[in-house]
Amino acid sequence: MAQQQQISLPAKLINGGIAGMVGVTCVFPIDLAKTRLQNQRSGQQVYRNMMDCLIKTVKSEGYFGMYRGAAVNLTLVTPEKAIKLAANDFFRHQLSKDGGRLTIFKEMLAGCGAGMCQVIITTPMEMLKIQLQDAGRLVAQQRVLPNMVPALKLGATAAVLSRSYNTSPAPHVVRVSAMQITRELLRTKGVPGLYRGLGATLMRDLPFSMVYFPLFANLHQLGRPSPENPAVPFYWSFISGCLAGSMAAVAVSPFDVVKTRLQSLKKGANEETYNGVVDCVRKIMRKEGPRAFLKGAGCRALVIAPLFGIAQVVYFVGVGEFLLGYTPQSICS
Repeated sequence: MAQQQQISLPAKLINGGIAGMVGVTCVFPIDLAKTRLQNQRSGQQVYRNMMDCLIKTVKSEGYFGMYRGAAVNLTLVTPEKAIKLAANDFFRHQLSKDGGRLTIFKEMLAGCGAGMCQVIITTPMEMLKIQLQDAGRLVAQQRVLPNMVPALKLGATAAVLSRSYNTSPAPHVVRVSAMQITRELLRTKGVPGLYRGLGATLMRDLPFSMVYFPLFANLHQLGRPSPENPAVPFYWSFISGCLAGSMAAVAVSPFDVVKTRLQSLKKGANEETYNGVVDCVRKIMRKEGPRAFLKGAGCRALVIAPLFGIAQVVYFVGVGEFLLGYTPQSICS
């Protein structure tokens, strides 16, 4: 169905915006739990698991504490999803110009291209989101481990981010906006400051896209009623997106842990800093063992599955195309 549609950037923006906003709203609390679980070190566990993290977050920060950093995602998820889906569509179209069926290798190549394009938006979005999401963990760590002295290793940027928590005997979360963090990063480190962890983001998003898009395309084809009828029910697009997304998410979870650690500017008590991807991998392996690379893997699968399931339903149904009057479609087809 999607291959029959003309690649239209306005339609993709609408599709990406609708899918991203609905998906982020549904799963953002789980994403917050994932970030906090990935950042806590062995011997300094504040949260036992996802549910424990969410319960403690609601108790200490209120219901909307689970949505810290959501505004950044809701703002940037529209161009991110539009770029990712449209780029994959574009590369698949370019690689199938000879009229032949796309091989798995070409599908992976198209996914790789899509992953490279999206990091333009993904890296600064994740950078800002992680600072806001992790602030509550740092406060909770001080409550649980009050005798440990925070190791502040930020330099100039600490001035703004230190407002995220209080080092007094009764610390509390003080709201810091993404704009404040952005201005401070631009002032102290320039544009490269927003792209800290770019290499780790590429390491995560390239293999993710190389696994996700070919897997989704092949799962999606299984939903066709017959070779002559390419129409696929909307629920099969959702199931295919969920399955492909969750499998790809778990496969690249170690890279996501490394990315989260590198992009976390504020460090808690006795938390080490990292000088790049290799140094991060070496220190995690030595101090926490290989199991640390799977921290938050279950949460990430629960986040990505519905997020991409919703995205593919909106995309393959063609909501944006329908609203712009390109291809009127029925979700019952």
